Amino acid sequence: MASPAFPPAKDASADPSPSFVPQAPKSSYTSALSPLTSAFSRFSQWRKSLDLPNPGTVENLQKEVKSTHLTNFMFDGARADLTKSLSMNPAFQVTHSFILGSQVSAPSYNFGAVFANNDMFLQGSVDHEGNVSARMNQGWAENSITKIQTQLSSQAGHSMIQLEHDYQGQDYSLNAKAVNPWPADLTGIYIGNYFQSVTKNLALGVETLYQRPTPDMSEFTTSYLAKITSNDKNWIATAQVQPSGILQATYWQKLHEKVEVAADLQLMASPQRRDAIATLGAKYDLRMATFRAQLDSTGKISALLEQRFAPTFAFLVAGEIDHFKNAAKVGVGVMIESSTLTPEEMGMPPQH
Repeated sequence: MASPAFPPAKDASADPSPSFVPQAPKSSYTSALSPLTSAFSRFSQWRKSLDLPNPGTVENLQKEVKSTHLTNFMFDGARADLTKSLSMNPAFQVTHSFILGSQVSAPSYNFGAVFANNDMFLQGSVDHEGNVSARMNQGWAENSITKIQTQLSSQAGHSMIQLEHDYQGQDYSLNAKAVNPWPADLTGIYIGNYFQSVTKNLALGVETLYQRPTPDMSEFTTSYLAKITSNDKNWIATAQVQPSGILQATYWQKLHEKVEVAADLQLMASPQRRDAIATLGAKYDLRMATFRAQLDSTGKISALLEQRFAPTFAFLVAGEIDHFKNAAKVGVGVMIESSTLTPEEMGMPPQH
């Protein structure tokens, strides 16, 4: 009887089935980095499990205090801002601004325009002397924004350009900024900061500034930042310290839905100069008006009332008394807004 025929034995290395595909040996480079990538992955998962909030940007560290105080709102003389909206989506509006009779600035006229959509913000202005300023914000993602700001002036030394990028992570924020950079000799001003939430209420950060006005002159300074926020977001305390002996501390509290108070303390304790300025302020929001009042340790008392008689018309009255210098300033202004759009185009309910 003839013996059965058996097929020849298969070569395992020639079998195309997945179970016999030879595994390529890991490179020594990948093997060396494996513990680091594994540790970083575990650290990222642990950090995400803490569910820490984003601390905000360093630029907006004192945002609530600045909104309550009069520093960015005070004016004297007479001013008028006339704004006209030409489009809502994308947003496009133009503004004519007039300033007369000010004790601190000459009479001026300024024309400005604003364009904005979901990803880009453009703003430009030109005054009666031909000085031009422009700003652009480009959003690459919800947490990544590039900003460019420039100013062209007929006065020597007043023209500038500023390049900036802002990135906000889940529990931190990064910012890099360059003012008048020149790649040839690296002159300019360079600023970088990092702000990190340590707990749900505490955030710590650092900001470094490098100045190089000329190739043979440079300066390097570092500031340390802290921010404490209450659980209900009704009060915020901040501090910024420089090793050279400069301290700025602020406190903001929302006493009521319509009442906010804020305090600011600036200390300078260097061998050349010792000084301190304390400022207290309050803001009261009425139904159609906003009232701000402020008192500081230099003897200045100031107040500003913004009264809206209609959604498109506001009247402003500002005043300041300097008791130490026996001086006073008064300002009045109007803000008028108009639009060529129909109520439906402005997103308002149709009129019947």
